[in-house]
Amino acid sequence: MFVTFEGIEGCGKSTQIERLARTLTEAGRAVTVTREPGGCALGRTLRAILLSTETRDLSDRAELFLYLADRAQHVATVIRPALENGGIVLCDRFADSTVAYQGYGRGLDVGLLTGLNDVAVAGTWPGCTILLDLDPAIGLARARARNARDGATVDEGRFEAEALAFHTRVRQGYLALAAAASDRFVVLDAGRDIDTVARDVLAAVRIR
Repeated sequence: MFVTFEGIEGCGKSTQIERLARTLTEAGRAVTVTREPGGCALGRTLRAILLSTETRDLSDRAELFLYLADRAQHVATVIRPALENGGIVLCDRFADSTVAYQGYGRGLDVGLLTGLNDVAVAGTWPGCTILLDLDPAIGLARARARNARDGATVDEGRFEAEALAFHTRVRQGYLALAAAASDRFVVLDAGRDIDTVARDVLAAVRIR
């Protein structure tokens, strides 16, 4: 089973993935936890470029193709092999992020991005996508505080440095994607307490 987690910065994806992975592992399931960018060797190199605030001159299209290159390699070397071995894959961001961020956020053509994603994933689409929905102002404040606490403001803070209007467009994009693919998406209110959200995440995955 392939489960992806999506949402704006600071929505709690990493926390919920960790909770779910622990529960599934304790139940005897083989679980692979991964992320984009950075889930494979190539992705770790690209992550340093894509998320650093020092990469100021990266064009929108260059950003797009770096994400797609990471995704194609990630699917080929990590995600598909784990699925073929009968495991569960939990991924922090996947193809929907490209449409939400580069499409709705940056203004690139959504139809084009959908087609390019099809090429990159080569048929490996998630069976379930958990969208942790949150007010962008709250999420951005959380993410900036986290980066400051972890000393990652420069290395990992490129998207957190974007204006609130950008993150508002990204959220709207995610909600549009969820409405168009309601059979795959589960939209959860990420503003609630962590334990309540975790119970809903587990319930959604068990149903599928």
